Amino acid sequence: MTIAKRLVAEGLGSALLVATVVGSGVMAERLAGGNVAIALLANTGATVAILFVLIALLGPSSGAHFNPAVSLTMAWARRLPWPEAFAYVFVQCVSAIVGTVLAHAMFELPLLSASTHVRSGLAQYVSEFVATFGLVLIVRTSMVAAWIGAAYWFTASTSFANPAVTLARSFTDTFSGIRPADVLPFILVQVTGAAAALFTSRFLFPVGHSVATSERSLADFSDA
Repeated sequence: MTIAKRLVAEGLGSALLVATVVGSGVMAERLAGGNVAIALLANTGATVAILFVLIALLGPSSGAHFNPAVSLTMAWARRLPWPEAFAYVFVQCVSAIVGTVLAHAMFELPLLSASTHVRSGLAQYVSEFVATFGLVLIVRTSMVAAWIGAAYWFTASTSFANPAVTLARSFTDTFSGIRPADVLPFILVQVTGAAAALFTSRFLFPVGHSVATSERSLADFSDA
C-alpha cells in the first residue's frame, strides 16, 4: 500500500471519527432534554460503533491509527518510519478538524467555534493518562472500541485519548467540546500515557507472546 493511499485512509477515518463524536454529541444534547447521562450514553454508543466500522474498513489500508499517540508509538516501536509517522500525525490533525466542520455543517452550526467547555485539573489529566495508556496498550488487539466505550464512563475526562481529536474538539462549542486553553495539557498527558504503555507492553509481553487475541502487542514490534 503506497503512503498516499495510507494517508488518505487515515484522513478519511480521522474525519469520520470526529464527525461522529461531535455530531452525535450535538444530536444527543438536543434530544436528551438536559439529561447529561443520556446524552453521554448516546455519544458513547455512536463513538464505539464508528470505531468498530472504521477499524474494520480501513485497518487493512493504513493500520487504522486515527490517533497521533498511536502513530508516534508505532514509530518509537520501529514499526513506522518517523517521516511517515509525522505525515500520519499531520493528516490526522487536519482531517479531525475537517470532521468538526462536517458535523457543524450537518447541524447548521457555525463551521468553527471555539469551545468554552472547561476541562482542566488533576482528575482530568489522570483520566487522560489512563485512557491513552489503556488504548495504546491494547491497540494491536481487536478491543480498541470496547476500551474507548468503557473509558467514556470510568474516566472523569470521558476519554479523549487522542491528540488529533482533542485539537478538533476545541473548535466546537457543543457537548463534546474542550476549551482551547485546555488542549495542550491534555495532549502532553496523552503522549506521556502512550509512552508509558509502550514500556509496559515491552515488560509484560515478550516478543512472540500472544495478547488476548491472535494479534500481537506493541512489544512484538519493539525490535523489528
